Parts: sequence; C-alpha cells; structure tokens
Amino acid sequence: MTKAELRKEWEARVATFVASGQSTTAWCAAHNLKPHQLRYWLRKLNPKGTPTATPSQWVSLELNDISPNEDRNGLVVRVGQAVIEVQSGFNPELLKEVVQTLTEL
Repeated sequence: MTKAELRKEWEARVATFVASGQSTTAWCAAHNLKPHQLRYWLRKLNPKGTPTATPSQWVSLELNDISPNEDRNGLVVRVGQAVIEVQSGFNPELLKEVVQTLTEL
C-alpha cells in the first residue's frame, strides 16, 4: 500500500470516528484497531491542533432540596449508566481514575 493510499484510508477512518461520537477506546475496539494508531493519525491529519471531537455540551442540572434527615456528607456521581456514591473522606485520586475509566467505556 502506498503512502497516499494509507493516508486516504486513515482519513476515511478518522472521519468515521469523529462522526461516531464514540470514545477512542470504544471505536477502536469495534473496528479492531489499537487506540494509539488512531491517536497517531488524529495528530498527523490535524497538525494545527484544531479539535477533532465535538465540542462539549452543557446539561441542565436539577437540584432538589435536601430534607434535614438526609445525610449531607455524601454525594452521588453519575457517569453514563454508572452511579457512584461518594462519602466524606473519599480518595479524590481514586474517584478521578474511576470516572476517567467509566468515561472511556
């Protein structure tokens, strides 16, 4: 395969990836590719540093009043379908790693 053919093939793959809205890990698993290959071509085909992913979107958050009997020391974090209950004294680094892992799924 020539360099031009390889580049054209990866341009098509990158376009498909961007349009999918999936994470790098999920998309690569579905297409039998290694994530580092996709990241390499994302950088190579986008040298200006222009973001290739869709911009972040804000979501509305509804806050409910907490009754005096409820525990105010904890919180609930939702990432996709996963729900994490965080109590006071939690390990922030562990929470960060868990949220990053869930985001990539």
